[in-house]
Amino acid sequence: MAAPGAVRYEVTYRTVISYDDVVRGSHNEVRACPASDEHQAVLAYDLAVHPYARVLSHVDYWGTRVDAFGVREPHVALEVVATAAVEVAPRERMTASPRVEELRHPAFVEANLEHLARSRHVDWGSEVQATADRLVAAAGDDVVGAILAIHRFVHTGLEYTPGATYIGVDVDRVMAEARGVCQDYSHLALALCRAAGIPARYVSGYFFAASDATGDDAAEDEVTVQTHAWFEAAVPGWGWWPLDPTNGQQVDRRHIKIGHGRDYDDVPPIRGVYSGPGRPTTEAVVGLRRQAALTTGPSPMVQAQQQQ
Repeated sequence: MAAPGAVRYEVTYRTVISYDDVVRGSHNEVRACPASDEHQAVLAYDLAVHPYARVLSHVDYWGTRVDAFGVREPHVALEVVATAAVEVAPRERMTASPRVEELRHPAFVEANLEHLARSRHVDWGSEVQATADRLVAAAGDDVVGAILAIHRFVHTGLEYTPGATYIGVDVDRVMAEARGVCQDYSHLALALCRAAGIPARYVSGYFFAASDATGDDAAEDEVTVQTHAWFEAAVPGWGWWPLDPTNGQQVDRRHIKIGHGRDYDDVPPIRGVYSGPGRPTTEAVVGLRRQAALTTGPSPMVQAQQQQ
């Protein structure tokens, strides 16, 4: 039975890696399966690989499903197609208002050490630290107010500019140049939160929208997008609060979560190594189809997979 107000999506994630010379073998990991948690439920999932390879799946340290496979035969292209059916329920609105001192409670700090520490893509300098201190001070003795101030600062302070950065650019440069894409918005928000003593984690997922930058809803019920990223901040006494700094919105039923971690490196959509002289070119695309949540019976996609 679908949750009241839930929305059902059919997801098709397709990546093609082409090589300019023959590759003798490759080993890969894919993180494309939506998460199942208190806000969303995966109804069906399948992964197809060409050239064919046996797929072994496991759940990693952060709780994300990982599909791993190796292709032994020589090839000049690798195609990965993940399909899923998922329902996303409405989220409750923030009602907590903890004081800043609760961030320093020993039990809270110990439980969130990994999301307070610096990581490869969230390693900040003095300017980020000074900005975090200023934003928290202006918010007063209010954790939620501080998180919202960071969220607004990142959204209004950066210009959405595809191609202006690369995975791995440091957050100090992102803030100084004031431009980037969703990964950069999320990494800067993480750095500001952690610099302020607020635990925060990186989220990878899909976003049903006409534009990542504006967050405007699509006029149609089918869109072609890229994978998306946002962040979650830990609020004492409440839990993880997801916000999307790229478009300045709170995460809602149009956000489909894959997984979370310290930064991008913990939840990349695809990662692998190969043997051979060929240089790779990667093309990835995500198709999302939206429909109102059903109260009885599986979707056509679920029925087809059940019959296989």
